[in-house]
Amino acid sequence: MTTTVSAPRTERSIGRRIRAYVALTKPRVLELLLVSTVPVMFLAAGGVPDLWLVFATVIGGSASAGSAAAFNMYLDRDIDAHMQRTKNRPIVTGEVTPRAALIFAWSLAIGSTVWFLVFTNVLAAALSAIAIFFYVVIYTMILKRRTEQNIVWGGIAGCFPVLIGWAAVTGSLDWPPLVLFALVFLWTPPHYWPLSIKYAADYDETSVPMLGATRSGRQVGLQIVLYAWATLACSLLLIPVAGMGIVYTVSAIVFGGWFVYESHRLYNRTVLAASGQGEPVGPMRVFHASITYLSLVFIAVAVDPLLPW
Repeated sequence: MTTTVSAPRTERSIGRRIRAYVALTKPRVLELLLVSTVPVMFLAAGGVPDLWLVFATVIGGSASAGSAAAFNMYLDRDIDAHMQRTKNRPIVTGEVTPRAALIFAWSLAIGSTVWFLVFTNVLAAALSAIAIFFYVVIYTMILKRRTEQNIVWGGIAGCFPVLIGWAAVTGSLDWPPLVLFALVFLWTPPHYWPLSIKYAADYDETSVPMLGATRSGRQVGLQIVLYAWATLACSLLLIPVAGMGIVYTVSAIVFGGWFVYESHRLYNRTVLAASGQGEPVGPMRVFHASITYLSLVFIAVAVDPLLPW
């Protein structure tokens, strides 16, 4: 009887441990990074790239991004324990010890770099290593707790997947991936600042100077609008630079216009609420809209080179 009871418990324990380590990699963020990697490979190849290379790049990119996320959770475990959004992270709950998380992060960092070296090229491996360094050292260790512009410059780390995808295919860099790099850079603040508005109390309590916690809703809303417009303008720059066709052109205009509209809606409702004329719109609407926007634009990046016109 003892054996039949302990086996399922052991399986559940192993399953929980695996889920805890997966959680260290921030899988939702990981999905978004991959959305910006694979389409660029189609653009770089001018069609369907080598599928093994796509697989190898996805594996390497997942490990690289997962490493940066695990380092971030290790370094931020003190503030994560005091925030509603992060209090259930595996280091905070004790499912993974800080030492085990650090070993896991280093293993993924080294493993992803070696993987890129073996299965892609030196440039892709170097860009992956730089992305990890930027997110862990520049953003998490230096900027995050010191300046309200943390996510603006720290967000550069999230722009590297487009460069890695292009480099994996071509072994070099060119203007199209640099334009897409700028697109993701400009998109990141209006994507994240709505989240910082929702969790402003958490950031206040932990003294993390996210813009949503340090500025009024009206000021943050205006910044979101300005960055949304800049994102739209940057997306249109890819049309002449990469010779994009009708699918991408229409997608960039339509989806970019929708993203700008949602940003204006947040700002207008915030201004009205501040003057006592209505209820503010939930900032998470813009947060979710930004994810949909980026996904659709990058899908268009992948589809456009496949069409004959």
